[in-house]
Amino acid sequence: MASMYTYHPATKPHLKPSSSVVSPRPPTLALRSSLFRSRIPVDLFSIRTSLNGPTGEPLGRVRVGSKQVVASQHSFDVLIVGAGIIGLTIARQLLLESDLSVAVIDKAVPCSGATGAGQGYIWMASKTPGSDIWELALRSHQLWESLAEHIHDQGLNSQELLGWKKTGSLLIGKTVEESALLERRVKQFSEAGVEAEFLSSRELLLKEPALSVDKESGAALLPNDCQLDAHRTVAFVEEGNRQFASRGRYAEFYHDPVIALLRSGKNGEAKAVLTAKSTFYCKKAVVVASGCWTGSLMRDLNIRVDVPVKPRKGHLLVLENFNPVRLNHGLMEVGYVSHQQIMQHSSVSAAGLSNDEEMLSISMTATTDTMGNLVLGSSRQFVGFNTEADASIIDNIWKRAQEFFPELREMSLAEIGKNRKVRIGLRPFMPDGKPVIGSVPGLSNVFLASGHEGSGLTLALGTAEMVADMVMQNQGKVDSAPFAVEGRCCR
Repeated sequence: MASMYTYHPATKPHLKPSSSVVSPRPPTLALRSSLFRSRIPVDLFSIRTSLNGPTGEPLGRVRVGSKQVVASQHSFDVLIVGAGIIGLTIARQLLLESDLSVAVIDKAVPCSGATGAGQGYIWMASKTPGSDIWELALRSHQLWESLAEHIHDQGLNSQELLGWKKTGSLLIGKTVEESALLERRVKQFSEAGVEAEFLSSRELLLKEPALSVDKESGAALLPNDCQLDAHRTVAFVEEGNRQFASRGRYAEFYHDPVIALLRSGKNGEAKAVLTAKSTFYCKKAVVVASGCWTGSLMRDLNIRVDVPVKPRKGHLLVLENFNPVRLNHGLMEVGYVSHQQIMQHSSVSAAGLSNDEEMLSISMTATTDTMGNLVLGSSRQFVGFNTEADASIIDNIWKRAQEFFPELREMSLAEIGKNRKVRIGLRPFMPDGKPVIGSVPGLSNVFLASGHEGSGLTLALGTAEMVADMVMQNQGKVDSAPFAVEGRCCR
């Protein structure tokens, strides 16, 4: 749900909801719920939906093969505002785990924001055992792995469908102090049940020959960390969700901004969402998963909560088909993690950021994606909703990468020319470093799911499970108390 500057997707371009695609030989996948309690046949490539219609007219047309199905309802059990990875996976979870009908509403389209602008990490390396977010991250990581394994068990290719790769991650230190810190983190990971290994400088060089390694270098290796392609994954989730459209259980309303929340006069609960094009009624719940726009949306909807989520701008540099540096793992310098901790404990108060709102940090991150592109990052700064590319930041990302990769030192960005792209996303940042997930005080049928910052993909499936359990009043698999709205968002 954040803005993105430029991106060349690794797979086919994302099709607008009005497009219809029929695969001549569509594979069928039996998708199961996160706990594999249900089994739903899903034709992955045969449907595209068009579900934008004016009030009083049919709301959607779904093409399944050559048969057109018309959906005419204006009312759904659950309305989800936001079609990023969080909103779409919440819809998926509700569709798989219940008989509820779900509509997803967004002012743009999926992958046009932070979801599509990231590196695709599904990592535990950047999480701290024992922290409030640890159990949610661990649960979500397990659900992603289960999904990838299930796709494989069905005779399909999770790398083709999701861009899934179990590359493992390396958290890299360059000094004696950083290496000692990583040794302690490896011990923490191991004690928390996550496989981890400390690598000496010699072992690190064997794992990643392209790195600049000296005798003081070291790394924490988490071999089970993974990465995926956001565009492929979102397309996969969309196709699975759309299988429920012909049953009247699912609809998408893209390019349709939400402008008001209508409440019941009896109990004050939300009864409908007014958009620029229509009015959609909810029978059970409204879920707001609109990323860094959640706070302003709450104010626009006159909901008496103050969600202190802020847009945190990030640049990534993508070098297409880049052969001089080939990576075996996802890489991140230890400073990336330590900077996050400093921001959460020192520079941020409950009321927001202190001092320099434009404070910029750049830490080395590097991955090779499914298409062989080298993705370098990353920057973090607070400049409001500005999404313009900053050449000086790109230069600094390049210079930081050169410190880690000797092959880059003999090259300039100008030499790379047209083969370089820039991704810019606005990550939804919460001052205490935790997403906000839960019901809104005074509006028991309105739920928030936002503030995941750079961990939206990592935490998506765990968040979706948590929200679905809240909506259905099931006992949660992970303690949701640390993410509650009450006490963290108030006026």
